[in-house]
Amino acid sequence: MFRIRRIYDTVLPVNQQAISQVQAILTSQFPDLNPKDINKLPDQLTNPLKYRFRSILSVAEGSKGDVKGFALLLHAADLNFCYLEYVSAAEKMTGRGIGGALYERIRNEARALGVLGIFMECLPDDPEFCRDPTILAQNKARLKFYEQYGARPITGSAYETPVKEGDDNPPYLVFDGLGDSAEPSQQEVKKIVRAILERKYAHLCPQTYIDMVVDSFTEDPVQLRGFRYVKKPISVVEDLARPVVDRQIALIVNDQHDIHHIRERGYVESPVRIRSILKEIEPTGLFYRAPVRRFAIHHLKKIHAADFVDYLKLMCSGLPEKKALYPYVFPIRNATRPPREKAIKAGYYCIDTFTPLTRNVYPAAKRAADCAMTAARLALAGQHLSYALVRPPGHHAEHRAFGGFCYFNNAAVAAQELCLQGKVAIIDIDYHHGNGTQNIFYRRSDVLTVSLHGHPRSAYPYFNGFEDETGEGEGKGFNMNIPLPEQLDGEGYATALDKALRRIKRFKPTFLVIALGLDTATGDPTGTWSLKPADFFANGRKLGGLGLPTLVIQEGGYDNRSLGKNARQFFQGLWEGSFGNVRPALEKTTRSKRSS
Repeated sequence: MFRIRRIYDTVLPVNQQAISQVQAILTSQFPDLNPKDINKLPDQLTNPLKYRFRSILSVAEGSKGDVKGFALLLHAADLNFCYLEYVSAAEKMTGRGIGGALYERIRNEARALGVLGIFMECLPDDPEFCRDPTILAQNKARLKFYEQYGARPITGSAYETPVKEGDDNPPYLVFDGLGDSAEPSQQEVKKIVRAILERKYAHLCPQTYIDMVVDSFTEDPVQLRGFRYVKKPISVVEDLARPVVDRQIALIVNDQHDIHHIRERGYVESPVRIRSILKEIEPTGLFYRAPVRRFAIHHLKKIHAADFVDYLKLMCSGLPEKKALYPYVFPIRNATRPPREKAIKAGYYCIDTFTPLTRNVYPAAKRAADCAMTAARLALAGQHLSYALVRPPGHHAEHRAFGGFCYFNNAAVAAQELCLQGKVAIIDIDYHHGNGTQNIFYRRSDVLTVSLHGHPRSAYPYFNGFEDETGEGEGKGFNMNIPLPEQLDGEGYATALDKALRRIKRFKPTFLVIALGLDTATGDPTGTWSLKPADFFANGRKLGGLGLPTLVIQEGGYDNRSLGKNARQFFQGLWEGSFGNVRPALEKTTRSKRSS
């Protein structure tokens, strides 16, 4: 068994290991390949401007991360085509369907990009060009494989002319139209052939040779060789409205959120919030459900004070059913001497009077933190986008305090796990300042905290979130607050978000955690701004454009009439920004105009 996933970065250890295994396959399966071409693979993946192609690396992995095969597809956005550089199974892994699965995967990638087709080189199956019978048989098998998908050599050109006269085994140029029966135009192909030869083989091919090959394409449209090995290409049904699995967003839902339900009038943090979001996002096909893992309590104690965690667990377990305890005494004058009475002690650990404790608070909040940890572990395993859809929220929970409907800081729990393998940027886009996240990381430089929020002069939590709060000690300069005016539209918010993104880019994090508040929307009962669905799409797209492994943790958002729609728009934008193209389900894929 194996899974196919795309390698999106060269930073995660799991991806570095996969790339090393791909390089080992290149060494063993392509012994004549220049070691420099093998060693450049990481640079090729991260530097598209240098190579004038965007490299898309997909690997077939076993359950233990062993790479059984890979495919490297090059995308030339300027000319709207893809070039297949390699598809190969590992040694002793051929004949197990790995090559076919990889090729079908990259066809799906290419179709989603809306390109003209996939071009590739295949060695000839003509004895005139290949004198070795063993190699000739291999060439025939390879061309037969691609012919199953309708891919065949382009005829009537000098592409297979050897660069050095007398050389054996010059390649054919093969074209896969991805199911489109129309051949590409002469003009399109001449531009593409020039790009292939100049970008890939300029060190081997003199300019006179390149010009000769390009000029040899005289038929319009170009013609493909007739079917030689199969009577009819296989029909591959590809659901382009649904992304391939590793381009889907892992959705981790707190399956115990609804046990926490404060039924008192005016308490807006209710279970219907989760249902409103799920109703809108699941039909998009962008998500797949990932099971929640259970984690030990010590993960919470890495970011929260142990006495605080223990108090919540003990206090909640001792409360009667349907009993809500609201903090009402706050020891601001002598915080070093907490009261002994457990009920009164709630004020020692709380920042407001409207975040109650109940019997179910602890298990629901602990499960929300488990969801965030699950998302973090998925990111460390190579998952590019994850969404912990949780309640209660968490960004107001400090190192030793709860409040603002929040008990444990879910975003901080995830960031703490991630920072063991790289720097983390947390961007809080809730209407209210993420005081808890700021408090937890205020003296650290490995986690950048950025918050865009209503100005604390007029918005909760009132006592934090000012612009001059930039961190302390080692963390000086690693906390950024962007307090915004009471009235704000999407355009004003976009300007502030651009400022935040510039700071994140300078930080160069390995991971991005988004504390997603949807209470910035028009009509939210806890906010005063007027962001519309299109604004959420645009903001998501900008955040996805950072190209980082990203975890989204649900925070606020309380207008259940628009909550789901705004969430859907945000994630559609995030997906598009992350993967660099428009999903066919959202916008019809455009193809190059063909000559008739």
